[in-house]
Formats: sequence, structure tokens, C-alpha cells
Amino acid sequence: MKLIKKISLSLIVMTGLGTYAQEFDVNLQLRPRYEYRNGYKSPISNAEDATSFISQRSRLNLNFKQEKLQTKLSLQNIRTWGDVATTATADKNGVAVFEAWAQYDFDTNWSARLGRQIISYDNQRIFGEIDWAQQGQSHDAAVVSFHPKNHQLDLGFAWNADKENLVVPTTAYTTNYKSMQYAWYHTQFSKLSMSLVVLNTGYEYAKTVTDLKVDYKQTFGTYLWYKENKWDTNLGLYAQTGKSNGNKVSACYLGANLGYALTSAFKMALGYEFLSGKDQDDNASDIKSFSPLFGTNHGFNGFMDYFYVGNHLNSVGLQDAYLKLNYTIDKWQLALIPHVFHAPNSVLDSFGNKMNSYLGTEIDFTVGYIVQKDIVASAGYSQMFASSTLERVKNVTNPSNNNNWAWVMISFNPKLFSTK
Repeated sequence: MKLIKKISLSLIVMTGLGTYAQEFDVNLQLRPRYEYRNGYKSPISNAEDATSFISQRSRLNLNFKQEKLQTKLSLQNIRTWGDVATTATADKNGVAVFEAWAQYDFDTNWSARLGRQIISYDNQRIFGEIDWAQQGQSHDAAVVSFHPKNHQLDLGFAWNADKENLVVPTTAYTTNYKSMQYAWYHTQFSKLSMSLVVLNTGYEYAKTVTDLKVDYKQTFGTYLWYKENKWDTNLGLYAQTGKSNGNKVSACYLGANLGYALTSAFKMALGYEFLSGKDQDDNASDIKSFSPLFGTNHGFNGFMDYFYVGNHLNSVGLQDAYLKLNYTIDKWQLALIPHVFHAPNSVLDSFGNKMNSYLGTEIDFTVGYIVQKDIVASAGYSQMFASSTLERVKNVTNPSNNNNWAWVMISFNPKLFSTK
């Protein structure tokens, strides 16, 4: 708290010396979460036991605004309870910079933002914050935005290195993408919203011991969203081309969601997703599996994260048919989401025979409660009914018939200081 007070007092003095209208606020997020994992991300083996732990995000956000200038500094510590001794002199993960950017508004239509920042668009399938993950996701980038009424065009650029090198490195940069360029356009037609995105990501790899190459993969497509009265529907279509590690890329994605509000409290939606994959007996070097790249993948294809959350890449793809049921009353919010998964491409058993395409069924249940303005409690339970085909895809031997996951989380979001 002493550090916060010093920062606040210093900025108050600076505000008093200025001649422009200024705003400054400090807010804090503390988010401990308990998890019980018994077959999370992959079917558990009978030889393995379930585990549980408590993780916590502690994030401090400082926001400053003065006329055409905006800045944000967000510091966070991510920890697992008990990962350091009670008498530790240093934290295991330390304090990291989650956001650190400055934005200048040239006029009402043009602005530019430089620094570590969240890049999130539409339903977060391609670009997302990944807020569920305690560490979240942010990029070191420059984003120029043109945003007249009912239109927005963002142009983003990034160039990454692992340190301040004196000469060209002799080892490939693999921390992240080497470079990124994108254009995102959004417009509104009455009750229909449309977004278009073109994304170019370059990843470095060693073609030979002495020859470093950067292959570029292009992701492009559209996201449409229509809302009228009780209807709420959206459609996403994306394709990927280019190269990755010297291999040709050719992949596609389709996602559709049709929602309807039966009452002001009860809503339901039917959805389907298709992510292209590759047959296990396809020996060609081409990459045919779609990658959601920087999306908030935890929010799709089941909360147990069996697919595309650090896994299932360059695999047999996925078909996901699901139903969403949401009920809100007073301070409570409940949701029930069953998923039925299939593999759109062939999976082979140990003898080379094609297996049934059915991967399994997952049922997710969540509940949230607003304790007060700055405190939200939430919990969830998920059950995966995995098929032998999914167990084969996940390469699990002697699998258990019981795979489930449960969690409880409390989020504290107080505003510590605000001045104008």
C-alpha cells in the first residue's frame, strides 16, 4: 500500500502542475481460484491420481488521461499458493508487466497506441485477451486506428527479439512470433455488424544449423453478428494459407451460433464449429489443421480445454455441436453447456484401421454470484465422457472412465484511487 500511495501522490502533484484536464485512477484485482483436476485437458489414466491447487492473480492497473494522451501500466503477479516458502526473500514469478502502453489521439478519428497491450476483437476466436488464464495475453505492438462513426480500421505491427543483440543471432527466436502485421475492419449496418481481418504472422525456425528462416502464415476471414429483439446470431469464416517450418499451410474454420431469448432471464443458443484437420494416414507434409492463433480458446470447445488450449494443434481437427442455456436472476447467473465432439478427419487404431469419428461428450455447468459491486464469486463443474477415439488421439493408455474438473473463484476488483 505504501508503494501505491507514493505513486498516487506523485501523480497528484504532476496533475496540479499541469494546465490540461487530467484523469488518473488506480484499481486492483485479486483473483484466487481453486481447481480440482481429474482428467483436465486429456483423459486421465487409471495409474494416475487427481490433483488440486489454488492459483492467484494479483494485478494493479494505473490509468492516466490528459487531453489527447492516454497511458496504462498494469503490473501483475501470478502464483500458486505454496510455490514459495513462508519465509521467502523473493517471489518465484516476481512482478511482470501485463500492459504498458501510450496512446495519442491525433483527432476524433485517428489514434495510435504503442507498447505492451491487449489485442482483442469480435468474439475473441482469432484475437483475445485469454482472461480465464491467470496470466492473460498481451502483445508488444503498435496499433494505428481509424474510427469514424460506424466504422473502425485497425492496423497492427509487431517485431520481436529475445534481447538487444549486437549481430544477427545464430539460434532461432521461438519465444513468440517473430513478426506480425494485421488489418481489422469493423462496420455496422443497422442490426448487422461485420468484421474483416487479414493477419500475417512470421515464425522463425532453423532450416539448417546455420540457416535461419522466417515462414509467414496468413489468416483471413470475416465475422458477422446480427441482433434483433430476441434473436442473437453470429457467423465466423476464416482460412489459413502460407508456410510453416517449410511446409505449405491450407486450413479453414467455420463457426455459427444461433441464440434466442425465451424470456428476459432465460436464453438459449445452438452452435457448431468446424476446424479443419488432417487424416492420420495422410503422409503429405502440408499442414491442413486450422490454428486459432491468439484466440481465447478456453471459451470454445468445452471448458475442460481438451482442444486448442496449448494442445490439439496439427491434429485431426474438430467438429463441435453444442447447446448453451443461460439463466439470470437477481445477482445469480447460471449456465449449462453440453458439447458433442467429432473428428472431421480419420483417426487410426494401433492396427491402422479407421476408428469411429465420435470423440466424446462434455457437459459444462457454471454459476456466478455478485456479492457486491467489486466482488464476484463463481464456480463450475465439467464432465467429459471420452470415447476410445479421443483416448487414441490423446495417446492415453489404460484410461479411466471418469474425467471431471471443478473450480471455485472469487474476484475482488476495488478502485483504490480516482481523481480528475
